Amino acid sequence: MTNTTHPLATRKTELIWEGKYDTDGNRRPVDITAATLPLQHIEQVDQPRSEAFATGTLELFEKANKRQDDFCNRLIWGDNKVVMASLLSEFRGKVNLIYADPPFNIGADFTMDVPIGDAKAKVPKDASALETVAYCDIWGKGTDSYLHFMFERLTLMRDLLADDGSIYLHCDPTMSHYLKLLMDEIFGENRFRNEIIWGYKSTSQAQKWFPRKHDVILFYTKSDNWTFNTDDIRVPFATKSLAAHGSGGAWKSGTESERAAIHAKGKVVEDWWEIPMLNSMAKERLGYPTQKPKALLERIIKASSNEGNIVFDPFCGSGTTGAVAEQLGRKWIMSDLGRFGIHTTRKRMIDIQRERHHAEKPYRAFGVYNAGKYERQWWQQEHLQGAEREHRRVVLELFGAEVLPPENQPSPYLHGFKDGAYCYIAPIDTLFGKADAEELVSKTTYHLTGDGGGKSEVLLSRLGI
Repeated sequence: MTNTTHPLATRKTELIWEGKYDTDGNRRPVDITAATLPLQHIEQVDQPRSEAFATGTLELFEKANKRQDDFCNRLIWGDNKVVMASLLSEFRGKVNLIYADPPFNIGADFTMDVPIGDAKAKVPKDASALETVAYCDIWGKGTDSYLHFMFERLTLMRDLLADDGSIYLHCDPTMSHYLKLLMDEIFGENRFRNEIIWGYKSTSQAQKWFPRKHDVILFYTKSDNWTFNTDDIRVPFATKSLAAHGSGGAWKSGTESERAAIHAKGKVVEDWWEIPMLNSMAKERLGYPTQKPKALLERIIKASSNEGNIVFDPFCGSGTTGAVAEQLGRKWIMSDLGRFGIHTTRKRMIDIQRERHHAEKPYRAFGVYNAGKYERQWWQQEHLQGAEREHRRVVLELFGAEVLPPENQPSPYLHGFKDGAYCYIAPIDTLFGKADAEELVSKTTYHLTGDGGGKSEVLLSRLGI
């Protein structure tokens, strides 16, 4: 008798979406082979160089700066699936804390108001072509495509986490129930620690339902041995009266002075947090629509990481995670798909470096990178002076070729070596034609043999030119 049972019929209760299984009922693995690309180093930011150059004290500044160590924080522009796939070779199992605040409003309008001048005037900013394509991929098939998008990325986040690491996934009530099931599947139901309710006040008034005044943050860990600093996130008791806290064994059995000490220490934070939303006049507001308050990230980072730990935010937006991590002595890696988010974060982190430098407080250098999209006019051409060598490295590594440092190049036109042959990489944003090939061969053979003629003809012939 033929068994007609569908392959999915024997599976346990689980969340299914289009793309999770193939037509034979086999689970589709997360494919990162096409997503792993070398990160292109665009800019290195160690200090407020403009001040040093303006005063002519660059050398003195370099000697006096307060960089904590040789770790370089990273701000990466690109699809975070590509970013995380590329980070795995260096950071697999090394990230101590992840805070992820993904887009979760189906059908959302991704335009935003960007402040100009003194920030009193604003202009609307539309999503870039890159963002538009990505958002279509996320929402093209509604909830199905969103769940697949998040499943792939959450799987990569799990792989980046250290054994004692934690992840906080920020959701709104429209998607938190789906994401909870994804997290249970990827991290394990036994790794669930809290569903944190972030409650806040706002002026909106609902007419036919209760006003929606909270977000959901799902807290999971990589293992059963995780970092959690209870005493670092205690808050004052709501009342000054000792008699108001007449519960708990230590409180009942302790002396008056012991109870006073407990009261002064503060209470342990519960899983509901009343932290104000950023209002339009808040000093820390940067004009970014989904910006989260520093107090929210401060509680998360203090609770689940220690100084010197690595904190990662794959949807960094305005860079609040990195800003708080820097001020708390943590290392950070952030990425975002939006160019405006990267611009905003870059400026914010430079300002923090400047503030900490003037206050003689330590900070770390950070680099700005591209992942999966290499273009010359990334923000301003002057930022890319000297980027040709980095461009060559990226291309050579993509093709598995050995990168030749300048001192080992037999000719300035030979940049790499593979399978017994030298490699030449054309400059960024150039078309390489027959005339360029002829000039290259002539110059190369001249440098190698001093012969600009006969051997050039032989090489051109081999190239089919």
